[in-house]
Amino acid sequence: MLDWNRFFSLRSLVCLSVLLGTVSVASSQEAADSVAPEAATSLQQAPVTSAKEFMVVAANPYASMAGFEILKAGGNAIDAMVAVQLTLGLVEPQSSGIGGGAFLMYYDAVAGEITSYDGRETAPMAATPTLFQNDDGEPLKFWDAVVGGRSVGTPGTMRLIHDTHAKYGKLPWARVVEPAAILAQEGFEVSPRLNQLITRDKDRLSRFKSTQDYFFLEGKPLPVGHVLKNPAYAQTLIEVANFGPDAFYKGKVAEDIVKTVQTAEGNPGVLALNDLANYHVIQRDPVCTSYEEYEVCGMGPPSSGALTVAQILGLTEPYDLESDAAKAAQTWRVIGDASRLAFADRGRYMADSDYVPMPTKGLVSEDYLDERSVFLEGQTALPQSEVVPGTPTWDHAMMLADDESIELPSTSHFSIVDAEGNVVSMTTTIENGFGSRLMTNGFLLNNELTDFSFRTHKNGNPIANRVEPGKRPRSSMAPTIVMKDGKPFLAIGSPGGSRIIGYVATTLIAVLDWEMGLQEAIDMPHLVNRFGTYDLEKGTWAEELEAPLQELGYKTNIRDLNSGLHGIMITPEGLIAGVDPRREGAAFGQ
Repeated sequence: MLDWNRFFSLRSLVCLSVLLGTVSVASSQEAADSVAPEAATSLQQAPVTSAKEFMVVAANPYASMAGFEILKAGGNAIDAMVAVQLTLGLVEPQSSGIGGGAFLMYYDAVAGEITSYDGRETAPMAATPTLFQNDDGEPLKFWDAVVGGRSVGTPGTMRLIHDTHAKYGKLPWARVVEPAAILAQEGFEVSPRLNQLITRDKDRLSRFKSTQDYFFLEGKPLPVGHVLKNPAYAQTLIEVANFGPDAFYKGKVAEDIVKTVQTAEGNPGVLALNDLANYHVIQRDPVCTSYEEYEVCGMGPPSSGALTVAQILGLTEPYDLESDAAKAAQTWRVIGDASRLAFADRGRYMADSDYVPMPTKGLVSEDYLDERSVFLEGQTALPQSEVVPGTPTWDHAMMLADDESIELPSTSHFSIVDAEGNVVSMTTTIENGFGSRLMTNGFLLNNELTDFSFRTHKNGNPIANRVEPGKRPRSSMAPTIVMKDGKPFLAIGSPGGSRIIGYVATTLIAVLDWEMGLQEAIDMPHLVNRFGTYDLEKGTWAEELEAPLQELGYKTNIRDLNSGLHGIMITPEGLIAGVDPRREGAAFGQ
């Protein structure tokens, strides 16, 4: 049981430590200064943070500190994972939370093995193929589908963190829930990023009273520095701490979730009590492929992340990218066209493999990638007519059409290494920023169902990522653990919608092939090509490649590319963190 006296009397370690700087962070005052709540969001190089025993890197200092406090109290990486996730759902509610889902990559130091856990949301059993179509059978406009109950899938995060804690955790369940509950009760300072995102989304957030009441003060977006308390979330966590996940998936909280979804004004959904009661986490085999001297392991279907990252690495590996240097247009031609080819396969084949046969092994086989890499031998951009899905070997013959789903950037990623050598790499989401914009019991509900294709067929052929009852929508999340000589070397991942794949793949290339330091690789400007147009990160040296890439035949788009890469490199000398300066992340370790 949660210690009620301790709950109401303790001053939040998370809050005080971040605000007053009383906890040792990294190894220098410079590092400590970098993780204050007002951490810079502009593109400036973040300090490299190191530790000897354990480390947490997350997208918000409150969350990192919550995990650090658990590790310092003798908890392990899974214990810290629970504290980090529950705190992120409070202080970074637009990105993830218990109303959403997550993928967990976990290295078990005792077993010496990597496994993965699928806490992805599921489509309600009442979902129909036409869920996202109008009366004429045409796809709904994206925002018409997102905002409201129609887009809400069965949340998986609470079951994921509880079930993995029950299997691997050291500290009592109530103890690891406690930091987020205390912070919710006592309040946290609204960050510049949260204020900006509320301001940007004010029209959609204002559609529902409970959401408007929480994110606005006297009709205006919560100001920076405002101490925001969330007693409803604290109460939800107290119930969960005392009674486990049944307090979420059954009873009053579940009833409130269903009522909120089914009565959403203008856009009700079909989520039901039986969907929540029957939700389960799936332990899956990771997708592991070789790259250089490393083994890169990630989350398999229903995520497309590991497969597509592996394809990009495999397609580029035959080419000597190092000699061209990171700023060379030809380097980015190879990477960009490898990504386009991988995304072509992703759109055709990748979905929830529990529902759709998939050529998983064929997509990353050495022979297949060698065959596809020949397309990259030219000196100019591939014509769009040549960027088509390949024909990997598989044991099912099936005609599939290309997917049309839309993924907008949101989500969060964190990495943890504990003193025992266990490693967590977890990407977590409610899909779009602020999800469905529906709020109940102190947390936002996801809009994850809009990750499905709105169409079910094209030209008579089924689309793999179509809506089906109980199915998990395809994801791009790519939590990754890299192994070297049979031991963990790197844990990394990122938010960013379908651009997650490019963010992770290019960071891996920079670290594993170009031998950049982790922080240098994360600081590197983003250049991402998924479907033909090259996205170049605004305000960086990537802009200098606009003309050279256009000369190679690409369309270009200079824009903000707001990743959230957070990683830990494991070396014989200790742990080295990488914190993405594009967000408000922090690394805490000892």
